[in-house]
Amino acid sequence: MCDLGGCGILGVGIWLAVTQGNFATLSSSFPSLSAANLLIVTGTFVMIIGFVGCIGAIKENKCLLLSFFIMLLIIFLLELTVVILFFVYTDKIDKYAQRDLKKGLHLYGTDGNIGLTNAWSIIQTDFRCCGVSNYTDWFEVYNTTRVPDSCCLEFSENCGLHSPGTWWKAPCYETVKIWLQENLLAVGIFGLCTALVQILGLTFAMTMYCQVVKADTYCA
Repeated sequence: MCDLGGCGILGVGIWLAVTQGNFATLSSSFPSLSAANLLIVTGTFVMIIGFVGCIGAIKENKCLLLSFFIMLLIIFLLELTVVILFFVYTDKIDKYAQRDLKKGLHLYGTDGNIGLTNAWSIIQTDFRCCGVSNYTDWFEVYNTTRVPDSCCLEFSENCGLHSPGTWWKAPCYETVKIWLQENLLAVGIFGLCTALVQILGLTFAMTMYCQVVKADTYCA
């Protein structure tokens, strides 16, 4: 049961990879940074760490318990570091992300980039936006006054060739950013719950490790 969470995450990642390809790959600099790959890597790590912790607890093995504690502590510190760096360098991250996403637009509709194409189509349709910072971002991609059909107020084939008055005007980057800010409470609660589980795991591992050490000393 210790690895059920990891198995679940890994299973969803594999399912996404098989059925959706590289869905949600928007970055041209990091083409492997897809939802499927992130879930697969996360699920694998969770399974390995959970397995080490479970075996260590069942066997009351000092080495495995200490390994579990160290691995969990490293992950916790890395997460904390990433969060701190994100808030410190928010402006630089914003600029880099927008620049990278604009580069990625040039891969839209090209061979081997079905994931990126699907992701942009879904984002523009669901969030009612067009382009990264403006619908004119697409003009550089097509070298003409044109946008993808997913930018249209009312979808129809080749509607992206019509006048700008028939397209969404909102920039996708800011629209998605606002949506994330509006759901910040849910993200924060999820983050706090994750941190709490990790702290409990660290406490459990160290407590059990100390008990095993005391028991070994007593027996000796």
